[in-house]
Parts: sequence; structure tokens; C-alpha cells
Amino acid sequence: MSGCSKRCKLGFVKFAQTVFKLITGTLSKDKIEDELEMTMVCHRPEGLEQLEAQTNFTKRELQVLYRGFKNECPSGVVNEETFKQIYAQFFPHGDASMYAHYLFHAFDITQTGSVKFEDFVTALSILLRGTVHEKLRWTFNLYDINKDGYINKEEMMDIVKAIYDMMGKYTYPVLKEDTPRQHVDVFFQKMDKNKDGIVTLDEFLESCQEDDNIMRSLQLFQNVM
Repeated sequence: MSGCSKRCKLGFVKFAQTVFKLITGTLSKDKIEDELEMTMVCHRPEGLEQLEAQTNFTKRELQVLYRGFKNECPSGVVNEETFKQIYAQFFPHGDASMYAHYLFHAFDITQTGSVKFEDFVTALSILLRGTVHEKLRWTFNLYDINKDGYINKEEMMDIVKAIYDMMGKYTYPVLKEDTPRQHVDVFFQKMDKNKDGIVTLDEFLESCQEDDNIMRSLQLFQNVM
């Protein structure tokens, strides 16, 4: 691995840690100031004001996130391999590779094989601070693996199994091998309103908002984000 690649990987670890601070609410104003003071580069992206208007992050938060993403990773983009390595560090007791693969492609909306800061922070804003409707639409896009506008049972199974694999045996000590399939069977039956074998966006939104069990299960996604 080249020196630049190592620096990019380490820098994105710092970025991921900052993201987790935001998720857990531990990134206080004072800590934001501290992290800004530790930053050696004063450059600010031209589109920062636009991102502030488009997302639910403050200018200070965007500055911290940008530095964690760009200053330590000069290319300004993250590839899938680096993304997988980061998730592997946060979930050492499981296999995060497939979930990271699906999540990466949900962030990579232009399907270029890389994620820019703008792509990541826009999605992050939805997942952490968006409305219920916005979060559900984004989650639907994640489950719609082939991007045909529908979710079939195989796609749902792939995502759910990837989540269970990532969480690992220590999180689910009594998990049976067929548990993911059982959950998918129940949820898909509830979501596929007209029984045509696929779930549309409207069916997904309606099912999630009318069934507390489905909504609670989808919150697992928020926790592993």
C-alpha cells in the first residue's frame, strides 16, 4: 500500500470516528472547536454554504466532516475497498464486507465506483437528521439493489443477511441460521400488498409507517449506520 493510500485510510478512520460522534451526540461545540484547532489546513470547499442549505448539518459540523474526509484523503473520494476496511474495524466480531458493499453503492448514486464528500454528507444528513419519510425513501433505495424501482424478496434477504453477518454471533448469541429468512418472509408478506412478488416504494412507505414492528426492525439499520 502506498504512503498516500495509507494516509487516506487513516484519515477516513478519523472521519468515520467523527461520524459516530455525531450519531451518538458526543460531538459537542467545544469538541468541534478542538478538532478545528487541530486542523492544519484552512481550505474550505466552495460549496460548503450550499451543503449547509441542503443538509441538516451546521457549518461547524460540515467543516469538521470535510477535514476528516478531504484533508487526510487528498483525492477527495473514497473507494469501496476503503469503505469495507472502515466497517470491518467498527464490527470486528462479524463480517461487514457485504453490508459495506451495499451501503457503498447506495451512497454512490452516480455509480462511478467512488463516493465524494458531497455524496456522503448528503446521505448522512438524511439518515441522521432527516424526516421519517426521507429516511424510509433512502432505506428503500438501499434495499433496491438492482435499482429497478422495486424490492424483491431476494434483495431484502441479501440486505438482512448482510446486517446479521455484520453484527456477528456475539450480538445474537441464540440466532438460528434461518432467522434472517423468517424475518424476511414475515416482512415481505406484510409489505407486498397486492401479492405480485415485488414491493413498490408506496407499499414500502405505507407498510413501514403503519406497522411498529417493521419500523423498529428498520431502526437496526440506523444503529449500524
